[in-house]
Amino acid sequence: MKTKKTIALVVGILIACTSVAYAQGASSSDAMPSSKSASQAATSKSADRALQKRVRAALAKDKGVTVSNITVRARAGAVMLQGTVPDQDEIDRAGDVAKGVTGVTSVKNSLTVRSAGQ
Repeated sequence: MKTKKTIALVVGILIACTSVAYAQGASSSDAMPSSKSASQAATSKSADRALQKRVRAALAKDKGVTVSNITVRARAGAVMLQGTVPDQDEIDRAGDVAKGVTGVTSVKNSLTVRSAGQ
């Protein structure tokens, strides 16, 4: 009788230990992707910033574009140009220059022509 109780107790303890170990293993593996995704987010953020700088530099280098009122935003290769320029030709030119930068997958050109006196 004592033997049966002892065996039942040992089996119960083994099941409990296995359950705890399994639960800990699952929670630690769940935590790993979140730390990976955090580092991936930081990497993509720095890549976006680098792309913004490259596009801005290309616009500044081009003689046909006045960059003083242009804001460049980038996210995963998609670039958005915002701001004002003196004329429509500069809007078109800025979009073409941005499309020519390595790493740019698309350009949303939201530039507008500034009215006289601005």
